[in-house]
Parts: sequence; structure tokens; C-alpha cells
Amino acid sequence: MSKPSIHKDLKKFSRIQKANIKATKGIAPVAIASLFLFVVFFLIGDFSCSTGTSAIIMIAAIVGGYMALNIGANDVANNVGPAVGSKALTMGGALIIAAIFESAGALIAGGNVVSTISKGIIDPKSIADSTVFMMLMLSALLAGALWINIATIFNAPVSTTHSIVGGVMGGGIAAVGMSVVDWSVMGKIAASWVISPVLGGFIAAMLFAFVKNVVLNKEDKLTAAKKWVPILVSIMASAFTMYLMVKGLKKIWKPEKEIIWGVGFAVLVFLPMILKPFIAKAVESLENNKKGVNELFTLPLIVSAALLSFAHGANDVANAVGPLAAIVSSYSEGAIASKVGIPLWVMLIGAVGISIGLILFGPKIIKTVGEKITKLDRVRAYCIALSAAVTVLVASQLGLPVSSTHIAVGGVFGVGLYREISGHKKRQKNIGADLIVKRKLVRRSHLLSIISAWIITVPCTASLAGGIYYLLTNIKFDIIIAQ
Repeated sequence: MSKPSIHKDLKKFSRIQKANIKATKGIAPVAIASLFLFVVFFLIGDFSCSTGTSAIIMIAAIVGGYMALNIGANDVANNVGPAVGSKALTMGGALIIAAIFESAGALIAGGNVVSTISKGIIDPKSIADSTVFMMLMLSALLAGALWINIATIFNAPVSTTHSIVGGVMGGGIAAVGMSVVDWSVMGKIAASWVISPVLGGFIAAMLFAFVKNVVLNKEDKLTAAKKWVPILVSIMASAFTMYLMVKGLKKIWKPEKEIIWGVGFAVLVFLPMILKPFIAKAVESLENNKKGVNELFTLPLIVSAALLSFAHGANDVANAVGPLAAIVSSYSEGAIASKVGIPLWVMLIGAVGISIGLILFGPKIIKTVGEKITKLDRVRAYCIALSAAVTVLVASQLGLPVSSTHIAVGGVFGVGLYREISGHKKRQKNIGADLIVKRKLVRRSHLLSIISAWIITVPCTASLAGGIYYLLTNIKFDIIIAQ
């Protein structure tokens, strides 16, 4: 009679032990993130004591660090999610590559100057003085960080830039009024909610349809792969070369359009000649099936994840720490400028914070983008990665505002929905039935939750920023800033 009792007790003990381990794992990342913010506070506090800097710089630095952590946890996932979902990269490998290249992009190509008013949505001249401006920027920064944190908790990848835009708009309205906002600019940003995912999804779906027709649907897949994979990889290399020239390196080098297209064309023409013998040799050891063809896209996916991370670090980190740089500039200069320099320590907070946030909290959103929306293999992930670069290039030429986050997630949905539609038509043709049950290859619950998060990002961050500004004003925080 005692044995069953002992077994029950052991099972209870095992469950308690597992619960404790899970709780400890949940607490550890928060503790490490808190340690990072404490280090920021300590270093900036030490600097403040020696230079007589106001408490506003210390507070803004902590909030900037908090924002960087949340960007790493949420926004970076879009760059590596498809590669992880397709098993081209392990989670650990993706985290290391993204952390290195995000930091490199921020520190090497992040630029020395950033616009103080993100995307020009409000007019700096309409703001009364530097104290009001610093409170506005602090409110925007904290609101953006809080919203991204909330979105991460609910597994929703959201746009960092849109979060900052909403924060700046809400803080500006609270500080000055509705007239401060350039509503034509806001209209363009709102248009990107539709343009980015639709364009990204359409291009990804068309790319996947093309690869299926010329390689995957052929009887002799390996022979088709010998012919087309060098061309497909060269298209990706050409697109990413131009993508980096347009977005990733624009702060340190601004080539003319003719040079960008010329370099892209040269890569497209000459790279297949270099790749053909390597692809032909690799094909010899592969099986004549889709799994074999997928193996050929492993290295291109790893490289694309690295390049997307570099470009993201070069662009979005500067946007994210822009409000912090604006506060530092306004305090030191006592004036409001439309563009300000980014001190190295500000960019370091952004780069290091993003890397830590990515490693500690990033896997959650990476799994959502790479695994939970639809099933990805390496060919599908290739189409999504290439669509991200192509969509940005097309949008840049047309002057359309787009979000890299929305493009990447739109690409995932586009490939999944194309597979649904094409698979349904194929089954109808083979079975000969007018009506059969349609297989759903995209999880609608994720589709609805992510789209909802996109739509409410700007209104929510604007409301949060307005509320924070109101609170800071009522607790006389402006007096602390002015001291």
C-alpha cells in the first residue's frame, strides 16, 4: 500500500521541481535585463556627478536602455525568424548572428546624426522651449518602449518606428495641441500599414510560385536546381547588395542611383558564373526531392539573416535612440534642433541593449514569425527574405513608406496563403470534386492578433505618451528637468 503513495509523492515532487525550474528561467532574463539597466544608471550617474549633468539625462538613459531591450526582444525577430523556422539556423546560431550584425550595423553604419522628430510628424518650431521638448521626447520614448513590451508579451511583432512615431505624436499633442502634427505625413505612415504587408506578401508569393514552377514541380529537380539555383541566389545577392547600398550604408556612403543599379546588375550577371560549379558539385550528394533542393538554400538564408540584421541595426537603432539623443542635445545646447548628433555612449546603449534583449527575450517572437504562423522550409524562407529586400527597393523607388517588420511578416503570410490556394486548386483538379474541404496552412488567430497590433500601435503609443506627459507635468517633473 505504501508504494503507490510513494509514487504519488515523487510525481508531486517532480511537478513542483519542474515548476520551480520554469519560474527560475522566467525570472533570470528579467534579472539580467534589470542588471543592464542598473549598469546604465551607474555609469551615467557616475558621469553625471563628474560633469554636473541633470537627472533628466540619467532617467532618459535608463528609458533608452529599456527601449533597446524591447526592440531586441521584438523587432529583430523578423530578420532571423524565417531562417530559424526553416531550420537553416538554430535558435542559438540565429541569436548570435543577429546580435553581432545588429550591433555592427548600429555602430558602423548607424550614422552620426538623427532627426529629433521621427519622420517629421511634428514641427520643432511649434514647441515652446527645450524643457517642454525634453519632456515630450521622454514621454515618447517610454511610451514606445512600454508598447513594444506589451506586444512582445502577446507574441505580436510590431514596428519600432511606428511605436516611436505614435509616441512623438501623442507627446506633441499633449504638449502643444493637435495643430502640431503634420497629418499628411501621418496619412502616409497609416498607408504603410496596408502597403508594407500586402506588397511583401505579394512579392514573396510570386517568388515562391516561380521557384515551384521552375524547380520544385519538375520531375528531375536536381537538374533544374543546377540551372536555376545559381540564378536565384544571384538575384538574392543582387537585391541585398542594392538593399545595403540604399538602406544599410546610407549614413556612411550615399551612392547615386545609377551606381546602385549598376552594381546590382553586375552582381546579377557575373555571380551565376561563379556559383554554377559549386552548385553542380553540391547537387551530386543530394537526393532528387524537395528536401534535397532545400539544402541548397541554407547558406543564402544564413547570409540574408546577417545582412537584414546589419541593415536593421543601421536604420532602426538610430531611430530608437533618437529621442534620447534629442534630450541630450537639448539639455547641453539649451535649444531644439531638427537634427542632432548621436553621442557614442547613446549608440552603445542602443546596440548593447538590443543584443541583450534579443538573447534574453527574442526567441519568443522568433518562434512566432518562423514557426507559428505557417510551416516554413528553406525555399519558402528564401522567398520571404528576398521579398523583404525587393519590397524595400521597390518602395524606395516609388517613394512609398514601408515597415520592415510588416514586410517580413507579410511575406510569411503571403507564402502560407499561396500554398493554401494552390494546394486547394490542385486537390480539386485531382479529385474532380467541385467542393472539398480547404486545408488551412496559415493560423488565422495569429493573423488577426498581429494585424490588430499593427493597427493600434500608433493610437496606443500616442495615448500612452500623452498620458505620461500629463503625469510628468502634474508631478512638476519639468522643474526637475530645468534644474
